[in-house]
Amino acid sequence: MRIGELSKRTGVSVRMLRYYEQEGLLHPPRSESGYRDYREAEVQAAGRIRMLSAAGLKIDTIRILLPCILDNQPRFHPCREVRAALRREVEKLDEKLHDLGESRRIVAGFLDGVDGDRTGA
Repeated sequence: MRIGELSKRTGVSVRMLRYYEQEGLLHPPRSESGYRDYREAEVQAAGRIRMLSAAGLKIDTIRILLPCILDNQPRFHPCREVRAALRREVEKLDEKLHDLGESRRIVAGFLDGVDGDRTGA
């Protein structure tokens, strides 16, 4: 199949599919005339990349996880690289949650200050 059909089947834009190929995440074979010939393996890979990306994972982490995915759940081979990559991602998310909590506390303090100052505008 051509890239346009792959895009329709997966919901991934043509531009992103080309980017995924450039990053080494998709490996479509070429026809004799040089056209990419996307197959079911690329459909599955593009769907898995989309799922991992929707989870907030970046290309470097997706590159580690993608070869180890068993199905679209996702379930992974129990390999050390996957476990370490997912642990790093959880740590990053924990840091973001902490930072968001701090930002919320500061902004809520600003709001309390504004609400407490009824003499202003």
